[in-house]
Order: sequence, then structure tokens, then C-alpha cells
Amino acid sequence: MASATAPAAAVPTLASPLGQLRHLAEELRLLLPRVRVGEAQETTEEFNREMFWRRLNEAAVTVSREATTLTTVFSQLPLPSAQETQKFCEQVHAAIKAFIAVYYLLPKDQGITLRKLVRGATLDIVDGMAQLMEVLSITPTQSPENNELISYNSVWVACQQMPHIPRDNKAAALLMLTKNVDFVKDAHEEMERAVEECDPYSGLLNDTEENNSDNHNDEDDVLGFPSNQDLYWSEDDQELIIPCLALVRASKACLKKIRILVAENGKKDQVAQLDDIVDISDEISPSVLISICVSAKLVSVLKKALEITKASHVTPQPEDSWIPLLINAIDHCMNRIKELTQSELEL
Repeated sequence: MASATAPAAAVPTLASPLGQLRHLAEELRLLLPRVRVGEAQETTEEFNREMFWRRLNEAAVTVSREATTLTTVFSQLPLPSAQETQKFCEQVHAAIKAFIAVYYLLPKDQGITLRKLVRGATLDIVDGMAQLMEVLSITPTQSPENNELISYNSVWVACQQMPHIPRDNKAAALLMLTKNVDFVKDAHEEMERAVEECDPYSGLLNDTEENNSDNHNDEDDVLGFPSNQDLYWSEDDQELIIPCLALVRASKACLKKIRILVAENGKKDQVAQLDDIVDISDEISPSVLISICVSAKLVSVLKKALEITKASHVTPQPEDSWIPLLINAIDHCMNRIKELTQSELEL
């Protein structure tokens, strides 16, 4: 009796090498939302800071190495086979997931500010690798444009930045406060330049300094650019901008003073207070760009920042005179703005 022959198992057909790269890019991008909202892994073990950073740096080196390997084999002809590509893609995917797993080992009690920085670095690495997969999937692989995209891909830059990330919440807080100080400083300088040039749009809408009467044409009016008669502050505008500039200057002084206090008195173990200081300081930066009619928002944020700083451990002497002096200066600026805007409304 003849035995029945069992049907051969179907062998899954692999996608083309470039198709696999595109699929990997999609899979990596699906990881991004999870990283943004992912919580720290719960564990009963005591957090070992030195071991964590060593593992994170090692994971970044592995990601960088896999990115280099894949780039090398896909930047020359012939391309690897579908089977070889599958192996390369699996290694890249495993390296990325291993890096994310290390990030999840950083507990919240090490500081929210620090976790945000590490999370941002993790997102940069995952997104950078996804970008690299998309670039490598573009043909022809040896085109100058493609090579330029590869050479400037962000995955290597993100991996190289890992050793430079702050190692504790105080260092992370100082980094964020410095960024906020620089942001407000730039905004203040932009406003001062605009006032000096008597042009409310100078440096804000145009990237060049070649705007003069000779270049004006009817097309400017069609596009909504100001005509010559609109290029200067009115007397009311000039009077109003003075207290507004003073308010931005107070914002800069407030942030600089807070940064100094954190640098001099901040304690690494007071992570919650440091996080509170950074959170309220983060609100000051976007607040300086608000319109004059809602300057009260900036005043509210500034006062709250001063109150939080005064009540925290970084201010050992809460009765220091600089805090009430700065609050009085802020109130004076706001009262002057109210007077000027109210007078304008009554006209």
C-alpha cells in the first residue's frame, strides 16, 4: 500500500532587500509612541547609577555599529540577498529594542528632568535609525545625494551624544535652565534690535537685511508685507514697548538667578524640587513670545517661578531681598503696560 506523501511546508517568501529596509523603518517608527509614554520598569533592586550609564553607553555603541554595518553593505553593489538582509534587519531591530530596554531601567525617583533627557536621546536614536533605513532603501544606492544623506544621518550623532548626557537630576536641571536662559536672551535681543531699527518686523519675518525702498514693489503688498508707511513704530508703540522689554529683561534676570541658585545650592537628592523648578522655568521661555495683550500670563509664570524657588532648598535664605525686588519690578512693568493699553482703548 503506497503511503501518502505529506505536503511540503510552504516556505515564506522574503521581501526584497530594499522592501525589508522599508518595513524595518515602519516597525521602528511604531516604537516611538511607546517610548514617549512608556513607564520605568518596576524592580525591587536598588538602582545602580554607574551600571545603568555603562549599559546605556554600550547599547548606543551597539546601535552605532549595526548602523555602520548595514550602511556599508547597502552602499555598494551587489546588494545583499534577501536572506542576508533579513539577518541584518534582525540585528538592527534587536539593538534598538535592547537600547530601549536599558532606558526603561531608569526609575522616576532619579528625576523627571533627567528621564526626559534620556527619553529624548532614546527617541533621537530610534528615529535616526528609522531615517537611515528609509535613506538606504532609496535607489540608486551610490548616488551622491543618497551618500550625503547617509553621512549626515542623525543616528550616529545621537549615539555619540550619549556619553555627554547629564548623569544626575541636578546636572539635567542646570542644562535645561541654561537652555531657557539662552532662549529668553535671544528673544530679548531680537526685540531690542527691532526697536533700534524702528521696524517691528525686522529680524522676525525677514532673514535678510536688504529690505529697503529700492526693493519695494507691488508684489510686497499682495503678499501682505508692510508698505513703507508701516515700517516704523508709532509713538504709542514705542511707549508701550519699553515696559514690555523690561518684562522680558526681568524674565532673563529671573532665570539667570534661579540657575545660579541651583548650581550653588542644588542637592542631587532633592529631585522633586529640582523638577518643579525646571517645570515652571520651562513655562517662562514660551511666555516671553506672547503678545502684549496677554502679558499677564508671563507675570503669573514669573511670580510662580520665584515662589517655587523661594520655597525650595536652593534658597537657604528665603528672606533674600532680590526676590521681592524682582517681584516689585515685574509688577511695575505690568502696571505700566495696563495703563498704556487702557489709555489706548479709551481713545
